[in-house]
Order: sequence, then structure tokens, then C-alpha cells
Amino acid sequence: MDSEQTNKSRWWHAADRVGAMASFLCAIHCALLPFVIALLPLLGLGFLADHRFERAFVLCACVLASFVLIRGYRRHQRALPLRLAMPGLALLLLGIVYIDGSVSIVHSVLVTSGGLLLASAHFANLRLDSRSDGTHVHGPQCAH
Repeated sequence: MDSEQTNKSRWWHAADRVGAMASFLCAIHCALLPFVIALLPLLGLGFLADHRFERAFVLCACVLASFVLIRGYRRHQRALPLRLAMPGLALLLLGIVYIDGSVSIVHSVLVTSGGLLLASAHFANLRLDSRSDGTHVHGPQCAH
């Protein structure tokens, strides 16, 4: 693999890691927000409860996941990350529809579930991508 391909591969791996972490943090944020919403302004973190922040974060996560996971599929030809991502993306987008509604538990459940599915898709993509680029090392715990 030449250095240009190596740099591209590193960039995509980093983007996948950022996506996985962002999706996981989003899920934690959405799960805990109903319980800590009163504390956020006291900690100077009131912007985390702002619906505009959440919408922007969800939309950025969806765009990043779409690019990274489609690129991963083209590379390793395995559909598992996309199968996890599609319902995750749908749940996230549906969840931001309920953001202003009176049923906040529905919103929390939708975006938490969607964020966890999206994080799982990124982790699966990272694992499959590492196997396809030759960086996977077979050892005693390896099932492949």
C-alpha cells in the first residue's frame, strides 16, 4: 500500500472513530438529559439542552455516518454496518421530529436507540475495515 492510500485509510479510520464516539456520546446524552436537565445551566452547559444543538448534532452525525459507512461498504463489501446504520439513522431522524413534542420519553428512547445503533455500525465498520486493509493480526482470541 503506498503512502497516499495509507493516509486516506488513516483519515477514514479516524472519521469512523469520531463517528462512533459521537454516536455513543449522543446516545448517552439523550438517555441522561431528562435526568440532568436542571443541572446543566448550573454547570454552564445549558447549550446541551438546546433543541437547535441537538438537531445540528444529529444531522452532522447522520451525514458523517452516511459517508463513512458507504465508503466502508465499498471497501470491504460487507453490509452489516449499513444494516445497523439504517434503522439507527431512521430512529435519530424520527427522534428529532419528537423533540418539541409533549412526549419527551418517546424522543429520548428514539434518539438513544438510534445513537447506539449508529455507534454499533461504526464499530462494526472499523472492525471489518481493519480486516480488509491487512492490519488485522490473527491471534489466539481471533475468531476469523
